[in-house]
Amino acid sequence: MGVRSLWRRALASEAELDAGEERAAARAEGTQLIGDAVPGTVVDLLGTVRSLTYSPPGAPPTVSAELYDGSGSADLIFLGRREIAGIVPGRRLAVHGRIGAHLPGSARMHLFNPAYRLLPPARLPAKEPAR
Repeated sequence: MGVRSLWRRALASEAELDAGEERAAARAEGTQLIGDAVPGTVVDLLGTVRSLTYSPPGAPPTVSAELYDGSGSADLIFLGRREIAGIVPGRRLAVHGRIGAHLPGSARMHLFNPAYRLLPPARLPAKEPAR
């Protein structure tokens, strides 16, 4: 590791380091980065769920999850669902589906009803030393 990369890493914010780790994990799995995705193509993505949005009572059931991979975010929109076991903020997912362009009022691309796999956490929390 060169001096320049050591300085860059030392001065980087925690968010920048996390984004780099997310991108590296996606590349290691051979998946496409959200930031490189072309609307209308079938993609395989890997990332972490940042947030969930549920439809209000009385509206058609919909769950929307924001997937982040360090290069960008995409909305995973599950129609006909009120909730999805295992999909919670902080959970890592691998998804497969056709990515669409930005929906009106949204800055993110989207996938409707993508196939998904729940993945283990990227890193385990540090254990406290035994006393």
